[in-house]
Amino acid sequence: MSDSTASQWDRLLKNLGAWRGSFTRLSPTGEQLDDLPSLVSLEGLDEHRTIHQIVRLTSPVDGAVVSEKSFRYSSLNQNIQFFPDGAFCQGSVQIAPFGDFGAEFGLIAGNRRLRLVQLYDNEHRLSRLTLIREHREDRPEPESPPLTVEALEGTWQGESLSLYPDFQPPSVAKTFLTVERRGDQLVQQLRSDHFEWSSTARIDGARLLFEEGSQPVQVLLMAGGASCTGPLVHTWGKPVFMEVGWLVEPGLRQRMIRRFAAKGEWVSLTLVTERRV
Repeated sequence: MSDSTASQWDRLLKNLGAWRGSFTRLSPTGEQLDDLPSLVSLEGLDEHRTIHQIVRLTSPVDGAVVSEKSFRYSSLNQNIQFFPDGAFCQGSVQIAPFGDFGAEFGLIAGNRRLRLVQLYDNEHRLSRLTLIREHREDRPEPESPPLTVEALEGTWQGESLSLYPDFQPPSVAKTFLTVERRGDQLVQQLRSDHFEWSSTARIDGARLLFEEGSQPVQVLLMAGGASCTGPLVHTWGKPVFMEVGWLVEPGLRQRMIRRFAAKGEWVSLTLVTERRV
């Protein structure tokens, strides 16, 4: 994880260019609702002090423009943070008892990006998912295949980098993850420099259901090597996290986690890069 001293704006600039892909809208349990070809361009103006961004969605049938939005900005909101490689997350900074919340996660690897928007309604039920798979327009690359349980099995070793909204210094930790299938169950053990945690999920097709505790968590295995983790319903007054994963290639995975404390405040953003050993 190089370039750790670069400013947040400099990290944003690593996303410059034209990104071609698709916006895939999914139900909370992973069923595809629609899939629209997309072109997202980020252009630096005034010596890169301003960004001009265009998001264009087209019809998969005839290529007609379905939606086009244009933005210009010269500063970053407090709800977004970037990692040294250009990966980012923007979303809610505070969860309210009767308000909606969510986040957009963006992971980047070479000339590919994987983004996912995860939204909860005002009853804190998972309501909308949008998976965005992209490559630089002039450098097409094949996307990762759909994620499977088999692709996750094994022992993974990596490093996590955590950023904090109060701008306290970032923290780095070693991570160890073991994933083992036992019949229709998946057993997971996660260890880092700071904690150790184990859990068991029921495998239901492309869904992993961790039903322990008062706030069951779902993991969706998705197209493009993606995974999406979070509760189907968030219980107010309990800490909560949302996570997006990307199997960039066999044996190399990225995960990004946005965590909220029991009173709803956003407390950290973590990027994990791990390899199977």
